[in-house]
Amino acid sequence: MDDLTQLKVSIDGHVAVLTMDAPPVNALTRTLNDELTLALDRISELDEIRVVVLTGQGNVFCAGADLKGRAENIKGPGDLPAHSRRTRECFHAIRECAKPVIAAINGPALGSGLAMVASSDIIITSDKGSLGLPEVDVGLLGGCRHAMRLFSHSRLRRMMLTGYRVTGEELYRLGIVEACTTPEGLMPAALELAQTIASKSPVSTRMGKHTLNTIEDMSLRDGYRYEQDMTALIGKTEDAQEAQAAFREKRAPVFKGR
Repeated sequence: MDDLTQLKVSIDGHVAVLTMDAPPVNALTRTLNDELTLALDRISELDEIRVVVLTGQGNVFCAGADLKGRAENIKGPGDLPAHSRRTRECFHAIRECAKPVIAAINGPALGSGLAMVASSDIIITSDKGSLGLPEVDVGLLGGCRHAMRLFSHSRLRRMMLTGYRVTGEELYRLGIVEACTTPEGLMPAALELAQTIASKSPVSTRMGKHTLNTIEDMSLRDGYRYEQDMTALIGKTEDAQEAQAAFREKRAPVFKGR
């Protein structure tokens, strides 16, 4: 992925680390937006990658929409719908990536940055991380629907109406993130979690994520029925047979991804 300019991609074993690098605050420029979408779509079809860690370069995860670029790119009829569509698809690319995505919040994740975090599968933060919706201060909206997946009714409205930012420590207290680390401990913690996931059957993690995405808006009856159907499919895979054999033989499984 050498053709990317505002997104750094490094691969270690089965883990891909995507680092947003759009100085000074990793605002979601059109370039970064499109590169994130492209990288995640590629990763979905690369068997050697099993887990993604998404983070930001420097002291900010993502400060939100690139307002300067927005003004430059939205000048005529059709520009706003096209811009809105690209932005939506960037968030959907995170949620719909075939591989689990861990968000490692290294600093403020605001507006679009919050939407990225909420679109991820697992979230950890450093004590410098925070989530916020500052759009009220610039006469806009954005990210509220994604934030509903994380925050309660009252807290979300407080954030949207006042610009209140939820700190890393508070995110952990509320159970929104899995851990709140020191800045130095963030990536080691994220990579340790990623390696744990990568050690599992890639068939199970891929189909498991797909199942969770699908049943999220289903009723209890329909959702569990779908999950049972997917369990039956997973049980027929070579990886499932290997996992069961390894359990019986008290050894580590060797997964082939099929």
